[in-house]
Amino acid sequence: MAAHLGLSETDFLKQYAHRIDGKWSLKERKGPAGWDCVFLTRDGEGLAGCSLYRARPVQCRTWPFWPELLSSPEAWESARRETPCPGMGSGKVIPVEDIVRRLTEKRN
Repeated sequence: MAAHLGLSETDFLKQYAHRIDGKWSLKERKGPAGWDCVFLTRDGEGLAGCSLYRARPVQCRTWPFWPELLSSPEAWESARRETPCPGMGSGKVIPVEDIVRRLTEKRN
């Protein structure tokens, strides 16, 4: 992310991050749906996007497929309602076996 912005890691951390329980976390700001990442943008209708999409961290790349959201249909629906993410609940369903196979092929 620092390189994407043309910053040193030190300058990036000073400007865009802070420590929580000894670990670095991106700063947040109050948004219409709660606290938003400092790099989250919203259009006039509140739809979110990432201003660092190509350089976003793994945490963002894997959302909404986090274990706590996959734990039950209710957890998934709650996240879908509260976020809202236009991609959740749309598109082709890919079986977990295919996902694992694709990840394995990518690593080799």
